[in-house]
Order: sequence, then C-alpha cells, then structure tokens
Amino acid sequence: RGRFTAEALVDAAEGLEGERRYASLVPVQLQRLLEAARAGDATAARVDAAMRRFDGVLVGGQATPRPVLDAARARGWPIVTTYGASETSGGCVYDGEPLPGVRARLDEGELLLAGPQLASGYLGDPERDASAFVEVDGERWYRTSDAGSIADDAGRVRLSVTGRLDHVIISGGEKANLDVVERLVQRLPGYEQAVAVAVPHPEWGQAVAIVVAGAAPADGGDELELLRRAAGPAGRAGRPVRCLRIPELPRLASGKPDRRAIAALAA
Repeated sequence: RGRFTAEALVDAAEGLEGERRYASLVPVQLQRLLEAARAGDATAARVDAAMRRFDGVLVGGQATPRPVLDAARARGWPIVTTYGASETSGGCVYDGEPLPGVRARLDEGELLLAGPQLASGYLGDPERDASAFVEVDGERWYRTSDAGSIADDAGRVRLSVTGRLDHVIISGGEKANLDVVERLVQRLPGYEQAVAVAVPHPEWGQAVAIVVAGAAPADGGDELELLRRAAGPAGRAGRPVRCLRIPELPRLASGKPDRRAIAALAA
C-alpha cells in the first residue's frame, strides 16, 4: 500500500506461504529493485533473495528497457515480459508467445489481437467500439495501435512489439518513432528511465526532446551530443534537439511515466 519501495516488496514477499510465488511489476518498479539490490547494504541481500525465490516476476504495462531486463536476469531473477491491454483482459502474451487461444496478425504494421480474451466493447461508446474492434474474415479483432512483428519460431508464434503507432511524429517531412528513440537512449548508463517526447520546432514543426530525472553526468561532456549519437539509428528526425533534466519524472498511479505532463514540461 502507498508508495512502492523495495523494502515493502521484500516484506510482502517474505510473508508469502504458498508453494509457488509470483509478482507483477511495471518497469520502474523493477528498476528500483535493481537499484536497491546494488546498494550493498542489508536490504540489498534481502532484495536478491526475495526476487530469486519467486517462480515468476511478470513485468509489463509498458516496454521495459533491455538493459534493465538483462541486469535483472543476470542476477537470477525469473523475469517474464508480458503484453496486453485492458481490452484483452490484461496480459495475453508472455515472453513474446501468445497464450492458448490468443491470435495475432498485422494490418499495415499494426498489431491486431483476437480470441476469447477480448472485451465486449466500450460501455455507451459505439463509435469507439467501431474503430477499436473490427471484423476480419468473420472474426472479431482488437486494433492495439501498437506496431510490431510476428514470426514463426519452429511452429510457435513469436510476437514483438516495436512501439506505439500514435508515438510517431513528423519532423521536417520525416517520420520518427518516439518509442524507438527512447529505447536507443535507454541503453546508455544512467538513462534507463529517460522519456522521449515531441516538442514544437519553429523549422521542422515537431522534434524530439529527452526528459530524464536527476543531475547531469559529472564528466562535463556534451550530454545532448551523447543522446544524438545514441539515437542515430532512428534517423535524422529521431535525433533529439533538447535534453531536459528534472528532479523527478511525473508518474501515473500505475507507476508509468505521465507522458502528457512530461511533454508539457518539455514544450
């Protein structure tokens, strides 16, 4: 209850008595647990022990930075990535594999999901129903607004989500996916929780800004140039024009970054 802390999770985990133990986290909570495990104090050992005792630690709600996943798994934590939405009864894809009965397809790069897990619709909102839930070849599908890819791995469907379609901006006539930029920047040490948002630009219409919590690196290097190099694979439009540092990122009650509030600060 209340604000998430590593100590609170450890206390709760140590009180579990069932044969099997699970936890469900959002990425920022996993990041805080990693920070606590690296602290080298009395709590650090308890965090590691508690996390290793779980049979599975589900992480979802938003994309988890690859360095965070790798660091947690390197410590022996049983991390399972999840993907889904309220409209699909929550997580319906586990470690890239749809649950039994869950079907996935692509429509011009957009990921669509079908199966018995789909919601009936939005109460009193037929217009939204019609845009989000569509019938294809006689089957009802949910448009996720997520970009992704689907592969066949020895007869098993493997699904990968690459970002939100509504996180694509047009900058000087070129497209840039904020999710792609964000993942590239988050590979840098100290930028695991950085957020990429769109800001107005007098010449290009829109451009990318990076917002990150905490003080700037002490080495005195050109931080913006560092970020621009990291975001290079996203193309010209994806290179940040601004880096904003704030004491703490605004967050929703779920723990996810409040992107609307962050974008307003950056603008």
